[in-house]
Amino acid sequence: MDSKKPLILASASPRRQALLAEIGLRPLIVPTHLDETSIPGESPGEMVQRLALAKAEVVARQRAGVVIGADTTVVLAGRSFGKPADTAEAIAMLRRLSGNTHRVITGFAVLDGQRRVAERVETMVTIKPLSDVEIFAYVATSEPLDKAGAYAIQGIGQFMVTRIEGSYTNVVGLPIPELLNALHEIAGISLFC
Repeated sequence: MDSKKPLILASASPRRQALLAEIGLRPLIVPTHLDETSIPGESPGEMVQRLALAKAEVVARQRAGVVIGADTTVVLAGRSFGKPADTAEAIAMLRRLSGNTHRVITGFAVLDGQRRVAERVETMVTIKPLSDVEIFAYVATSEPLDKAGAYAIQGIGQFMVTRIEGSYTNVVGLPIPELLNALHEIAGISLFC
């Protein structure tokens, strides 16, 4: 990394932190707590892009540096699935996703002073038909409870994913190739030069 400014992640997500650490980036973690309710008429893609930018802006007002914000949702038949509120909601989400292909949309933003990029990336994910035994056993692990769509492709939840079309890291929560392009464009941050 060749930027002298601190890199800041406006998220407490351990998955996003792990993705960045895997490529050698160790940002300062500054979580935000925003109302993540969608605005009437807003598409899921517009929502995650808006929330990613809002999270980054909140942190940029508090700290100087290059700030990354992100937000992810799972979309099936026009309906967004964020993090389940409880086990019952996780079970309901998994029943809906079972045997279907859905979209995972992650919005991300990079801010460096007045320079900014806000984008979104979509990946198609197919889930195998799930039995209630599989769903209940998976929910009992607690893994689905803090994940958009109630599953983690990088964890136990990979047992149910039969196909992905697009970015794997996007499904985990941060589209790394697109993020690196934005970091280079906005702040001159590069992994190899």
